Amino acid sequence: MLTSRLSRRAVLAGTAAAAALTTVPSLQGRAEAASVSPTYRWRTAVIGGTGFVTGVLFHPTVRGLAYARTDIGGAYRWDDRSARWTPLNDDLGWDDWNLLGVEAIAVDPAHPNRVYLSLGAYAQSWAGNGAVLRSEDRGATWARTDLTVELGGNEDGRGAGERLLVDPRDSDTLWLGTRHDGLLKSTDRGVTWKAVSFPATPSATGQGITLLVAVGRSVYAGWGDSDGTAANLYRTVDGATWEAVPAQPSGAAAKVPIRAAYDCHTRELYVTYANAPGPNGQSDGSVHKLATASGKWTDVTPVKPGGTTSDGSADTFGYGGVAVDARRPGTVVVSTNNRWAAVDTLYRSTNGGRTWTSLKESAVLDVSETPFLTFGADAPKFGWWIQALAVDPYDSKHIVHGTGATLYGTRDLKHWAPQIRGLEETSVRMLISPPTGEAHLLSGLGDVGVMYHERLTASPSRGMASNPVFGSATGLAQAAARPAYVVRTGFGDHGNGAFSNDGGKSWAPFAAQPALAKDAPGPIATNSDGSVLLWTFVHWDGTKYPAQRSTDNGASWSEVSTYPKGATPLADPADPTRFYAYDTDTGTLFASTDGGLTFTGRASGLPSGDSQFQLTAAPGRSGDLWLSTKTNGLYRSTDGGATFTKLTSCRASHTLAFGKAAKGADHPAIYMVGATEAITGVYRSDDGAKTWVRVNDDRHQWGWIGATIAADPRLYGRVYIATNGRGIQYGEPV
Repeated sequence: MLTSRLSRRAVLAGTAAAAALTTVPSLQGRAEAASVSPTYRWRTAVIGGTGFVTGVLFHPTVRGLAYARTDIGGAYRWDDRSARWTPLNDDLGWDDWNLLGVEAIAVDPAHPNRVYLSLGAYAQSWAGNGAVLRSEDRGATWARTDLTVELGGNEDGRGAGERLLVDPRDSDTLWLGTRHDGLLKSTDRGVTWKAVSFPATPSATGQGITLLVAVGRSVYAGWGDSDGTAANLYRTVDGATWEAVPAQPSGAAAKVPIRAAYDCHTRELYVTYANAPGPNGQSDGSVHKLATASGKWTDVTPVKPGGTTSDGSADTFGYGGVAVDARRPGTVVVSTNNRWAAVDTLYRSTNGGRTWTSLKESAVLDVSETPFLTFGADAPKFGWWIQALAVDPYDSKHIVHGTGATLYGTRDLKHWAPQIRGLEETSVRMLISPPTGEAHLLSGLGDVGVMYHERLTASPSRGMASNPVFGSATGLAQAAARPAYVVRTGFGDHGNGAFSNDGGKSWAPFAAQPALAKDAPGPIATNSDGSVLLWTFVHWDGTKYPAQRSTDNGASWSEVSTYPKGATPLADPADPTRFYAYDTDTGTLFASTDGGLTFTGRASGLPSGDSQFQLTAAPGRSGDLWLSTKTNGLYRSTDGGATFTKLTSCRASHTLAFGKAAKGADHPAIYMVGATEAITGVYRSDDGAKTWVRVNDDRHQWGWIGATIAADPRLYGRVYIATNGRGIQYGEPV
């Protein structure tokens, strides 16, 4: 479901303009290496999924072994004994952020410990090339081959597949379908790859090969760039030459082959189709089966798109997932996709597709373990964006299907619950660790709004913050001297701003909001006593607007003309009359001493040109400001932004937070995502940024983690990390 992803700018660390001269000479000498790292224990704060699971694959010969792939959060292995997913790619670091988008998974039926991943989130020049990982121990360790082509695990068509396959005739041979570079083949178990001849011509913007499936000793490939009349399904019987499958279906409803599954008992291949690759944009589709022995095609579409729902809406959709029952010949399950009016469903047939039963109508959904799945409604949906679908080869009634936010599973075809423990794919935008109250963490998230984490080991019992419900959160702030008062902003259909007087447990919408708020809700700040709000506005197209100010808890708003457009507001934690804003366009710090009524420029000549530079205030002190400017370094002001000094104890600083001081220390502990020298990681300083120690390790890196960071003001050593696809990670010393 994560529809709002990182832009090119958000992930290209180090592309900001070089730092200009500061207003005060630098402190200290050259950057020094971090001290010996302490031992930290890292865990994931439980929410439960929240992202798009693009594929699930049961191993055909090992009971209880399965793998899942996600569009931005890596791959997982299912542990049947603990009923949990184990993340397999947390070791991918800052520079490998693009590899957390998994394009495809392949397993070897003859060698159960072997598993392969093709990785690459974006098939764009700015993202870099993809890679193939190969494992001989079910993903516990990996060997890697970097490719010379780009893959698109978070682009349109990411729910198709699988695009990676172990050849059914030879375990040493693998096939890899690409979007823009045709078909690749490896004859040494994925160590080296080369392009091979394929009948269809790839383009720079198309889908290319959408699926690869073994059919006996043959391999079939789906082609996503047909116009609906040309062939879109090919096969090879000798592993060398490819031909179009004869008499295949055509037309808009069979334009793009999405997924395929082979029933080896009946020797029939089932293929789902849509008129677009999905997960969005599909309005037509079909299901066909091919009797591979005779070459006969049969249209077995459960329900043809294009009808009308009970409320008069157009019932448009495509077809997505397909899975056959390995224990029951002729039993097959398919999913609809992008069926918003009538809600997506699974259709199941026990007679080869002659008749179908929808599983949605009889489904009993239990989301008590992940309450956010109601999305503020009375009941959860059975599914949307259903392209991942699998039937357990050892249990015919064990079916799992992915949605935009979870994996649902059943063991009896009636009762469904999230089968999601251990899998966290949230894209995290904002984090607050309150100084008092039940919750040690509040979070602002992509697609699932704001959450109050009364426990870190269970999904928040209140689910998403409601009244109003947001999709993606854009702002979250707490009054430093009045922590029960919290405000939030975001994209919502029934309001874009809200306040809480109980620390984020319950909410009420602002009585009024600026007209800009609906389409361009940006960050918000509240001063230390909660008497003033500052709300900024940035449209999705990048257009920036002046801030608006409220002194009556959001009942009325007035424009602040002297505020730098689009800048993120920051309240002074000790003085309620002071606000700050860093204008990243000009490299100028602006400050207000009259409660946000007017702003004036102070220090200038600072790094500019990157909207992700971050300004932070040290707790309990007035005017103690810290400016993270990515690879331009870290700056500090102790005079409310009149002057800044560049700190040379670190080479880069992307985001920074303060936590409880170490015993005997006279400064809060500082945590930073940055680098002292070569390694970009998570660092802590107990001596006011004079020295740093790295607190994460090479097994816990989570790709790009530059959005935000928070530290616990009540527990020394605990730090919360926002990831872009692996949820909220938190660590503490052991």
